[in-house]
Amino acid sequence: MRPVSGDLPCIYGKVRNAFMKKNSWLPVIALTFAAFIFNTSEFVPIGLLSDIAADLSVTEAKAGLLITIYAWVVAATSLPLMLAASRMEYKRLLLLLVGVFTVSHLGSATATGYNMLMISRLGVACSHAVFWSIATPLAVRIAPEGHKSTALSIITAGTSVAMIIGMPLGRTIGLLLGWRATFMCIAALALAVFTIIAIIFPKVESEGQVSLRDLPHLFKNRALICIYVLTLVMISGHFTGYSYIEPFMAQVARFSENTITMLLMVFGIVGIVGSLIFSKYYDRHSNVFVTYIIIGITAGLFLMRPMSTSLGSTLALCILWGLAINFYNLTFQAEVIRVAPVGTDVAMSVYSGIYNIGIGGGAFIGGKVCTHLSVGEIGIVGGALSLAAMIFCLAMILPGRKNDLTAYNPTDSGR
Repeated sequence: MRPVSGDLPCIYGKVRNAFMKKNSWLPVIALTFAAFIFNTSEFVPIGLLSDIAADLSVTEAKAGLLITIYAWVVAATSLPLMLAASRMEYKRLLLLLVGVFTVSHLGSATATGYNMLMISRLGVACSHAVFWSIATPLAVRIAPEGHKSTALSIITAGTSVAMIIGMPLGRTIGLLLGWRATFMCIAALALAVFTIIAIIFPKVESEGQVSLRDLPHLFKNRALICIYVLTLVMISGHFTGYSYIEPFMAQVARFSENTITMLLMVFGIVGIVGSLIFSKYYDRHSNVFVTYIIIGITAGLFLMRPMSTSLGSTLALCILWGLAINFYNLTFQAEVIRVAPVGTDVAMSVYSGIYNIGIGGGAFIGGKVCTHLSVGEIGIVGGALSLAAMIFCLAMILPGRKNDLTAYNPTDSGR
């Protein structure tokens, strides 16, 4: 007879498998927790921009480079790092990514100068690059049968919760204890997420589909190229305004710190509502979502200054604009999966890279506007970029969708 101790791993495995079978949403929830911390980290500097700049004795525009360089590193490394990691089993890959993320945040929390903070943020950016290349395709893959669009909505809801709780809470901690304390808290949360993934996430073998050989095929996909072009211009416009929304609300709208925190929370709250609306109505009304997105983001940017005259109008603007950008993130990830059923990981990796070029480009342009014009003009400049994207969408994307295949069908997108 084998010793009892030798049976323990087997018994543990059977109990765990039975538990996971009854709780098939747990891996998606674990992935959502990871999405929460990654997006909290990406956007928390926006809420602490003024404090970081003052503490490190740099301008707000230079502090904004933490957002710009971060996003550009994500863009530059998404595909190369995804190619390098393409054959790694997904649970092991997730643990590696969250581990690097945790260590990098400890570096941010202990940074004694601007350069050290920038280097630590580059470590976060590299883990971010791979995570968002695999997150949504992996969510679709591990979701319970028949619930793939719901899984996509849940993952994106994690990013919205980051806006509701993560960024405002990070800002509040930073205001009370200093911005370094915010990064230390993120490191602690990341360690908890690491533990959750280690315990409940199943092994998911890589299918080895990420290859440079997929690129020529993808770049012959007209619908995919249109999504990439739209994303580059529209997200650049959005982040031209959004990257500097905290100093804009303080210097132009003259709101208090608590009011600014509340308004930033509104962006996330409407994101949760948007995720519910998307999961219920997108399959049947996808063109309505696309139309609202391009009009909502453009209008939100152009109306930044005119609607900053009162709290009520600014609140309405945050709802309009917050819904639009949330719908954008959901809609066009679903569209990438739909129009690129082969080589989805590569297509999503390129999409993530282009999205982050837009983030970095928008933050860079916004910084130049703050330096050479004023922070009050970021909405006009961002709106001009968004308007160009809207015209492109109306001319190139919406007409094509009407003659294209049916909207994203969650039952067809699993691999």
